[in-house]
Amino acid sequence: MSKLKAVQTRPRARVFIVDDHPIVRKGIADLLRQAPDMEVCGDAATIEDALRQIAELAPDLVVVDLSLPGAGGLDLLKDLSLRHPRLKAVVLSMHDETLFAERSLRAGARGYVMKQEAVNELETALRRVLEGKIYLSPAMSERLLHFLARGKAPNEGSPLERLSDRELEVFEMIGRGMATREIARKLHLSVKTIESHREHIKGKLALPTAAKLVQHAAQWVQGR
Repeated sequence: MSKLKAVQTRPRARVFIVDDHPIVRKGIADLLRQAPDMEVCGDAATIEDALRQIAELAPDLVVVDLSLPGAGGLDLLKDLSLRHPRLKAVVLSMHDETLFAERSLRAGARGYVMKQEAVNELETALRRVLEGKIYLSPAMSERLLHFLARGKAPNEGSPLERLSDRELEVFEMIGRGMATREIARKLHLSVKTIESHREHIKGKLALPTAAKLVQHAAQWVQGR
């Protein structure tokens, strides 16, 4: 029996997609429609809708974007880990994996793929995770192994560890030159909430002014 036939005789893995962009959800669904061993059983744009549908549909794996309306994708991962401990999750995100891959794994994800990667990387990641393994890019895997060999986590001792998941997300966006209103629109939050995050970040990183915050964030993004 050929490998393709062997794959086709097994039940197709049921994948659920959580992303607030309809085009992204459609793109993933179109990609997986061509896969012989996976199928999309549902999708959602918000955390609330995702939790409701996942409880009803019982997928094998969920693909999660980190930038979701409200609490965000990392909080969804933590919630899913508590409610559905057997459910596997892969993060598909625009955010730099050097900042967010480790946090995503701690939150319950088993894989991390950046949206800039080739589409076949997502399929590879999903299959790896469905097999019970962890998927990270080769560069991130090497980075983690390097730090583990030295007996510490990649960001251990970094002031950025003081930031909450959402604050770190805002910090990265500031470093990429995004203005407060643009960040608010991207994260589906109010301008006042983003301004509050900025103040908390300044306090935790001991940055005296908004200009210092922008400079520090830009240097951090450019230095990775």
